[in-house]
Amino acid sequence: MLKLLKNWTLPIAMLCGVAGYFLLADVAVLAPVKPLVKTTVGFLTPTLIFAQLLLSFCKVEPKELLPRGWHVWLLLFQAFSCCTIAAVLTIWPMSHAMRQILEGAMVCLICPTATAGVVITGKLGGNTSSLVTYTLLSNVLAAVLVPVAFPLVEPHAGLTFAAACLKILGKVFPLLLVPFFLALIFREWMPRVHRFLLSYSWLAFYLWAVALIIVTAQTTQSLINSPANVGTKILIAVGGLVACAVQFLIGKKVGNAYNDRISGGQALGQKNTVLAVWMAYTYLDPVSSIGPGSYVIWQNSFNSWQLWKKRRTDERNFEKQEK
Repeated sequence: MLKLLKNWTLPIAMLCGVAGYFLLADVAVLAPVKPLVKTTVGFLTPTLIFAQLLLSFCKVEPKELLPRGWHVWLLLFQAFSCCTIAAVLTIWPMSHAMRQILEGAMVCLICPTATAGVVITGKLGGNTSSLVTYTLLSNVLAAVLVPVAFPLVEPHAGLTFAAACLKILGKVFPLLLVPFFLALIFREWMPRVHRFLLSYSWLAFYLWAVALIIVTAQTTQSLINSPANVGTKILIAVGGLVACAVQFLIGKKVGNAYNDRISGGQALGQKNTVLAVWMAYTYLDPVSSIGPGSYVIWQNSFNSWQLWKKRRTDERNFEKQEK
């Protein structure tokens, strides 16, 4: 049973989120406490993301954080693609459904690399150090760009553009970057605390799973309660699929030019979808969270295929050596 839970943690987390929503959404006895639950969830999700990043960054060796050439190209792609979609959404008149589709794709593009990507990269034989560096850089990029781009796309009622930028910056920047600086402080000046956190670094994956339960429930709520038709919802998910395929393809192509194909693909393609759904649900049209929500399925399906292919190749090489 434990092995099953360990091997299928993320799919089980998503199923729990969906099931939890349907089981609790219409329970009359919970009606009086629903505002409290909403407030608690609003606090819990970023807290879980913060804790996950802190535990993950405690494993980072500062001396290994050397930038690579492919980092620059992938960061430029993320910034350019996000800004282009934001400009189109701001300037070009379009239907509400098309805006939801593009917003979902935009979040998938600007979202930083998943910290769990290091595990997959290592299993595939990639360079984990270069991926850790890109994970950090992509978090910096998101922390800077999201507060600028999102208020242009979805203006906040009663707030000027500058006020909206500062509001989002005040929430996103600490969430993404403070964990890194705390990890460095603990490493240099509080080694006991650092060693304690490092001994529990394995918890980061399961904190991610708990956060995934919450955001899956939120995505399900958006999906069920949204006035958007079924066709629009499917197209938003297809937009997530296209964003996933394009990013893995470009990441691998650029990485291959620098002899780091696996790391490049995982860096651009494997996203922190928990954070992406939270950002879409909080700062954009909540329906657009279907895009990054579906991205969970697409990236995990592709990663499963890559791992299967790697195991198959290793088995064949072993058989050849035996002969």
